[in-house]
Amino acid sequence: MIRIGKIEFNKAAQFNYIGSMPEDKKKLDIIYQSFNIGTDAGRLLNIDDSGKILIGSDIANSENFDKKLEVGKSIKIQGKEFQIIGVLKQASTFQINSVVMMMEKDMKKLLNIGDETDLIVVQIKKGFNIEEVAKAIEDAIRKDRKEKLGEEDFSVQTPIQALSSVNTILTIINAIVSGIAAISLLVGGIGIANTMYTSVLERTKEIGTMKAIGARNSDILYIFIIESGLLGLVGGIIGAGLGIGMSYAVSEIANSAFGSTILKFQINYLLVFGALAFSILIGMIAGVFPARQASKLNPVEALRG
Repeated sequence: MIRIGKIEFNKAAQFNYIGSMPEDKKKLDIIYQSFNIGTDAGRLLNIDDSGKILIGSDIANSENFDKKLEVGKSIKIQGKEFQIIGVLKQASTFQINSVVMMMEKDMKKLLNIGDETDLIVVQIKKGFNIEEVAKAIEDAIRKDRKEKLGEEDFSVQTPIQALSSVNTILTIINAIVSGIAAISLLVGGIGIANTMYTSVLERTKEIGTMKAIGARNSDILYIFIIESGLLGLVGGIIGAGLGIGMSYAVSEIANSAFGSTILKFQINYLLVFGALAFSILIGMIAGVFPARQASKLNPVEALRG
């Protein structure tokens, strides 16, 4: 069962999720394994732990109480005192980080709950197909409730479905980011080409002088291609810096808003160096035509220009 309850400590109060834990040892272990639940301090609940609770990391570190909640301290839930025996490890979901866990008997008595079920966790044995089992469960519940297909008031979700949803979201995000990156590369390439054309016009006499003292067309070509590549590198460094900064800012804002680590910031240096190398390549490609124009200038006309 999952409910929302009032938590009081140090003359302050807040509302958090309260989850019940089964009174059966095997079922209790399945819950711990399925949600990868562990503790940073204290221990997990046992089936005979009446009057005791586990709290999420966000509750333990809440600034609302002015004092840190620790193992051994007591808090009031819906007006009744419970002792904290464990603080949960920080999870990737804010629900786990903001939950209070107590035994089912305590929760039913505390909130006056009858024979109700909000969540069923199923552990599938090896050799069985997850999707087939999920469909069989869905059919069985639908039949028990006498509901028609498509009119269910319940849902059955598997880890594969959850992963598929995440992958779909990531695919959409990647497509959007790729589109923005392609436009940025096009605009950047045009910008470098324009800059190099301007550079060729402004340095016409310099090109003529280099040719007059023996510089070959290939020398002029390489000089301008290298210069355009360096422009691409500078743009890549600025872009990488902005990207890293924005990624860090977004992760901090999101984690602060949800009160848990939902986005983990990490720099992939191989990807960064690859992006810089690609920026140099784009710059060099964008500078090919201006460089060819510079290399083909007639030295006499260039000196006159």
